[in-house]
This record gives sequence, structure tokens and C-alpha cells, in this order.
Amino acid sequence: MLTALSIRDVVLIEALDLDFGAGLGVLTGETGAGKSILLDALGLALGGRGDSGLVRHGAVQAVVTASFDPPTPALAAMLDENGVEVEPGEPLLVRRVVKADGGSRAFINNQPASATLLREIAPRLVEIHGQHDDRGLLNARGHRALLDDFGRCDPADTTRAWATLRDAEAALTAARAEIETAARDREWLEHTVAELEKLAAEPGEEEALADKRRSMQRAEKVTDDLSAIEDYLDGSDGGLAKLRQAARVLERVAEDHPALADALGAVDRAVIEGSVAEERLREARFALVYDPRALEDDEARLFELRAMARKHRVQPDDLAALSADLSARLQRLEAGEGGVATLQATVAKARAAYDKAADALTARRLAAAKGLDRAVAGELAPLKLGAARFRTVVAPAAPDNWSGAGKDRVEFEISTNPGAPFAPLTKIASGGELSRFILALKVALADQGGAATIVFDEIDRGVGGAVASAIGERLARLAKATQLLVVTHSPQVAARGAAHLLIAKSNDGTVTRTGVRQLTDTERREEIARMLSGATITDEARAQADRLLEPDDIALPLPS
Repeated sequence: MLTALSIRDVVLIEALDLDFGAGLGVLTGETGAGKSILLDALGLALGGRGDSGLVRHGAVQAVVTASFDPPTPALAAMLDENGVEVEPGEPLLVRRVVKADGGSRAFINNQPASATLLREIAPRLVEIHGQHDDRGLLNARGHRALLDDFGRCDPADTTRAWATLRDAEAALTAARAEIETAARDREWLEHTVAELEKLAAEPGEEEALADKRRSMQRAEKVTDDLSAIEDYLDGSDGGLAKLRQAARVLERVAEDHPALADALGAVDRAVIEGSVAEERLREARFALVYDPRALEDDEARLFELRAMARKHRVQPDDLAALSADLSARLQRLEAGEGGVATLQATVAKARAAYDKAADALTARRLAAAKGLDRAVAGELAPLKLGAARFRTVVAPAAPDNWSGAGKDRVEFEISTNPGAPFAPLTKIASGGELSRFILALKVALADQGGAATIVFDEIDRGVGGAVASAIGERLARLAKATQLLVVTHSPQVAARGAAHLLIAKSNDGTVTRTGVRQLTDTERREEIARMLSGATITDEARAQADRLLEPDDIALPLPS
């Protein structure tokens, strides 16, 4: 809901701060007082064209700030996706600045935003219905959703069936494309699969072969050295044999002198360490076995793996997966039309399910259309549109336009005169008729929600008396569910307002200004009397204003 509007230096408005409440707010004033300026300012805040002509003469810039209730979770999420942070429970502030030299800036909660974003969020905040409006209810793209809401036509089953059908069709298309591609490459595929299967590469095999090759290459280099070391240590003339001989001799004489005993201990330790060294050498020789034939075989296998990997532009470890993938492709190709036939059956089944769900949705929409037509028809006669006819067209959409929302094209059409053909609202309705048709639709669709604030600009143009009273009554009924702001010349409509704002122009001899103020009960009576009688307010006009302002206990229900 719009809670406040602040305007600075817009055309004839120098400074204006307005507060708005729930229910029906009416704005009146003499012709030329500047009512359109107020709506232009609100439109600017909601992303309208930033024309420098809106800047008051002599001012540097024009600034409009609109304050709204805290945004809904859906709107908050939309703002967050666009980089605008919104604190939970905080009001939404939309500000637009237009400079006299042409540039403009936009802000949401004091954070820079684009005018495009303002235009995207505007329909969630305010609906502005004027005589030349081509959005909202007049945009056929939204008619299907409005009808679904009115008739509670839930498209969930159709949406699920559509998703299943699209998945099945995508699988069939992919299978056909794969078979077509594979058929072109069949000879290559058969040769490659045979080649890979013969190679029988295994994951990790390349690394294992490389490690084994490195070990054997090292063994080749150290074999001679290991043999020489063994000769030095082992054998009858080896170092260990001579150390053991020395130890036996020292054992016989060790008691003759302490130094000999120490020497014996040292030789014993040397024998022990030498034995350890001898054992470790044997282990090394066992580990570093050099077999020229085995080395040659391993190198051949390693080079074969790497060559095959380069050929197919994969890593050696991926050759096994490549073999499995190409084998599967060859099997699918060999399965041929059998697999495609299965997928075709799946598509046919999914299409039948979609057709069934979409046809059921169409039936519900046709029933809802009749109900909506009756509801709108009941509103036309009181609005001086008794000769007009309204219909909701539910027609088959082109197959290319089928979707999860069904197969239907929905559009609201009218015929303004008996025998005249039906056509979209905007093509045949005059300005006043258009506004009243919009009101009839809004009343019929009252339970379906929409923007929290609706603005009607001169919806009562060209009508009076009973028609104006009917318009006022319907506006008051709508205002019980949503905030309405109405620019009006009709006293019957003005009298229905919960709040009454007067727009007036003043001139101090130099500068002309437009101002707005909320009227007291007494002032409101005088303004309605002026609207009834003109420049000279008569007692009779005041009495008639009092009758219009009397509480109306008659509350007709909104159409169901």
C-alpha cells in the first residue's frame, strides 16, 4: 500500500508531502488545477520516463519519493536478486531524481537502482488506470492467469505433464541424433572399439608401468656395483670372512691385555654390522632385479598406452572409460530402431497424459469464462454500458505456444453496440468506456488480488447522476479489499471517499504553484457542493452534498 508521497520541484509543485491511508482516497479540484501532475509524479517514481520538462522552472532537479508498506516475500526476493537489500518489516522507499539538464537517477531504499527495475516492480505496487492505459487488465498476456485465478483453475497437473512430455521428447531427439551420428561413424566406431578392447587398458596401469620401468632402469645401472660390493663382503676372501677370522684369533688372546678385549668387542660389532649390510644388500638386489626382456615388454606396453591416449586425446587412465563409452554407443547403434521405438512409445504416453491434463484445464477455463462473463455483465448496465457485451475468449493456441499452462489462448473482448463485432478493449472502447470496463473487470476479479494500490484517473469522465453513483458505489466496495486513489470530477464519487484531497492552483503574482491538502469534514462538504453547483455554491448544493455524504448502509456483495 502507498503510505506517503513526497514531491519536490515537479512542474508547478514546489514542495508537497502527502500521507495516504487504506480505503478509498479521492482527489478533486478545478480543471487545470494540476491533478495530472500528481499522477505524473507518482508515475515518475515508478519508473516512468525521466523527462527534464517535469523539472519546475528555475529548479536544478525534480525529486519524487514514494513510500510503501514492507514488500511481500516475493517482491523482496525479486529485489534481492537485483542487488537491492531490504530489511524485513521495513517500508519500501522508491525515489527518482530528474535533473534539469536531462539526466535521471533511481533509488530503492536509498540504494542505487535502474529505472528498468522500477518499472519491473511497479505492477506489484501500483496499478494506474487512465484513459490511455495499455497495461494491467488490458494486456492480453495476463488474461489467462486472471481467468485461472478467478475460476481457481490450477494448472499444476498440466505443468507436470508438460515437463514429463518435454523430457521424453528431449530423450527421443537425443537418441535419434546419436544414432544418426553413430551411423555415419559406424566403421570408425567398430574399429576403435575393437582396438580399445584389444588394448584392454586399466585405470592406474600407466603409472604402475612407469614406476616398474624406472625401478628396472635403476637396477640396470647399479647391478655391477652391487656385485662388486658383494664380492668385497662375501666369500672366503671377503671382508666379513676375514673379520670373523680376526675375531677368532682375538678370542684366544683377549685375556692377555685389556686393549685386546676392547679390540675383540670392536671386531664383533663390525661383524654384526657387516652382516646387517650383507642382508640389506641382498634385499636391494632382490628388489632391483633387472630383466632386460621384462623391461622391454613393459616399455612396449607403456608406449602403446600413451600412444593410444594421444590418439584419442584423453589421459591414459581414461582409456578404459572411453572404451566402455564407445562400446555402449556401438551397442545402442546396433539396437537401432528398437531403442527409438521404446522412446517413441514413452513420448506417445507422455503426450496423451499432457493432452488429458490440458483438455481438463481447458474445460475448467471454459466454465470459469462463463462465470466471469456473467459477473462482468452484471456490472455493465449500472455503469451505463448496458448495450455493451463482454466475453472471455478461450481459444486453442498454436502448438508452438503450448506450455505448462496449457493449450489455450485467453483474451477479454467487448462489443460496445448491438450487432457490433467483438474486439479487444483498447481497439473499440472510448476513454470513458474503457475506464468503466476496467472498473467492471476489477469488481468481478476483486478476490483475485493484484497490486496493493489502484489509481483510477477520471474514471467518471462524461457520466453523471445514477452512473456516477454506481461508479462510486463500486469503488467503495473495491476499497474494502485494496487501497484506491481516484481522481474525479464527480460529486457522487467524491462523497464515497474515506479521505478527500483537494488539488488547487495558486498565484502570488509572480509564481504559479499547485498544492494539495486534505479536507476537513466541513471543507469536504463545501468542495462537493462546488462540484455540484459550480463557481457559486448555493444552499441547495450544500443540502445535496449533505445527502451524498450521509452513510450508506447498503453494501452489495462483490461478484463471486
